[in-house]
Formats: sequence, structure tokens, C-alpha cells
Amino acid sequence: MKIATTPWDWTGLHDVQALCAQAELAESLGLHSFWLPESHFAGQRSIPSPLTLLAAVAARTRRIGLGCTSYLLPIRHPLQAAEEVAVLDQLSGGRLILGLGRGLQKEMFSAFDVASKDKRSLFAANLAQMRRAWRGESVLHGASDATDAGHPERVAMLSPLPVQRPEPELWVAAFGPLALQQVAQLGLPYLASPMETITALERNYAHHREQAAQAGQTLPQVVPIMRTVYVADSAAQVAAARQSVQAELRGRGLDADAVDDSAIIGEPDAVRERLQEYVARLGMTHLIVRAGIAGIDAQQQVSSLRAVARMRCTV
Repeated sequence: MKIATTPWDWTGLHDVQALCAQAELAESLGLHSFWLPESHFAGQRSIPSPLTLLAAVAARTRRIGLGCTSYLLPIRHPLQAAEEVAVLDQLSGGRLILGLGRGLQKEMFSAFDVASKDKRSLFAANLAQMRRAWRGESVLHGASDATDAGHPERVAMLSPLPVQRPEPELWVAAFGPLALQQVAQLGLPYLASPMETITALERNYAHHREQAAQAGQTLPQVVPIMRTVYVADSAAQVAAARQSVQAELRGRGLDADAVDDSAIIGEPDAVRERLQEYVARLGMTHLIVRAGIAGIDAQQQVSSLRAVARMRCTV
């Protein structure tokens, strides 16, 4: 199983040196990849341009993968997005994992002058155009409508192309049956929500597989799951982490008593057993640790990540 992480110190997220230092440490721990979400109009937690931040991380690291959990296609021009992705894949030497998303916030769609009801159709159309561009096909509309018989066909190709061919590794964040159906019909891996329970994820992955089979798609053997994970030898630290996550769940209007169904918190043996359960029940191949639990200091967060990293060969 491959283990990845988000930043654990979100207070300095817009301090590029502090962000890159976290990625360097994650790389030194042997973690698979370092992940950033995309968010707009969220105050200090906004990350409107995750690929820009990942470009800075790429310059300071050598091996660790660079992941974006939800690069929002409906609010972007597909060719400009394809170019930005290709540049980052080149800059990082082919280390990009592009998690794609549609977006949820009505305010965001309104601000970008996009009808939220069109998000799925825009997602599909934009992704199709991006994939054609990454394959090196002409990106011009009506490329063959020459003005006269002697005029050569107009061709414009994306440059540079991604290092990864024919395209960067693509995962899709999805929430709800229609979104899962769309991901399955594309034949792409589904990146699970960090807030849904393990029982809900079982249903989601079953639906994803069924819809892919109906569409005649063979899914890659990739099952990525993001989860809040915290490991500590101290019972007091474990209790503090649980209380913090329960408070977050309550703040989101979710069942705080179901913390163990949406987070993995405990002493090392308990966490290892829980990870083994996720592998057995869901076929999890990649765990993205959703780090940065409120009230847990950076040193304790790093200690937890070290412990989780040591488990990757025993799960």
C-alpha cells in the first residue's frame, strides 16, 4: 500500500518556504505523494491555484509525487488547463497525479459565471478536450476549413506535452451516485471523500465497479482513499485527536459519534488493524493521510506520519 499526505501545518500554507519544507520532510519519510486541494473564497484556507504551489514543491523535491485532490474543470478553459498541467508534469519530471473535481459551492459557480447545473457536462467536455490536447491532436476548431484548395490545413498542437504519456495519471473526486457514474463511464479511478463512512464507501466502490462494467470500461487497479489518520502511543494524545475530529464533524453537521467510521485514530496496533480492514473491505491501494488535526501540534503530527509510514509494508 502506498501512503501519501496533505500538509499538516495549514497556518503557513501561503508561505512557500514552509510549504516546501513540509513536502521535503514527507519525501524524507518515503511517502508516496504530497497533496493539495483546490478551494476558492475560503479566507486563509483558500487554495485557488494548487498547481502553482505544487510547482514550487516540485523545485524543492526529487522523488515524491505531486497530487491535487480536486482540480476544478468546470470553471477553467480546457486548453489553458491542459497547458498548465503539462507544464507542471514537465517541471516535475512526470510526478503529477491530477485529481479532478467538479465543485460543490454554488457561490463559486456564481462568481465564475458558470451555471452549477452544467458542471457535469462541462467537466466531461473539458476533460475530453484536454485529453485530446495531451495526445498531441490539433486543438483548433474547424482545423480543416482551408480558405482555398491550396491553403494547408490549419494545425495547432499543445506544447509542451506531458512527460507521462498519453496523459498524466488521472483520479476523480466524486460525491453522489451521478458523479460516481460519470467517473465509472470514463474508466478512471474514484478518489473517495474523507468524510463519508467506510460503509458508505463500500457502497460507492461497488456502484463505481458496476457502472464501469456496464459501460464496458476496465478500471485501473487503483483505489485511493483519503482519511484523517493519527497515531500516538499516548492515550491522552489519542483522546485529544478524537475530540478534535468529533468537533469538526459536528461543525459540518455530521454524526460525531461516527468518528471511527470516517477517521483512523489510535495507538499503533489499533491503527494498523484499521488500515488492514480498509484494504480487506475496499481494496485500498493508496492512503492519503488528511493531516492537520486542530489542536495537535506540528511535532506530534510529524511523529504520527512517521508511524504511519512505517506501517506501509505491514498493511
